[in-house]
Amino acid sequence: MNSSQDVYEIRPRKDRRGFDLIGDRLPLGLLWFEGPDAFGEAVSYAKFFSRSQPAIIRLFDQSGAVIETHEHAGGFQRVVKRLGCPSAYTLANY
Repeated sequence: MNSSQDVYEIRPRKDRRGFDLIGDRLPLGLLWFEGPDAFGEAVSYAKFFSRSQPAIIRLFDQSGAVIETHEHAGGFQRVVKRLGCPSAYTLANY
């Protein structure tokens, strides 16, 4: 890990009502996600919030052990419309 990477932790809540997303760059330092796709939403939010720089997202279990790690390379993306095909769009990296 280098100093320009964001590090996020996704930990199960003690009350078993979803996950907490924890990170220094988050506006409040902590966000709460619950529901059937709480983990996926937390990962997506962390990737979006760190879209301009690399990020490491770690998922912890109830005991505090890391069970999964996601690495996000960063880099903005924009939607590009293909010429000659008005309904075709693609993502392009800046």
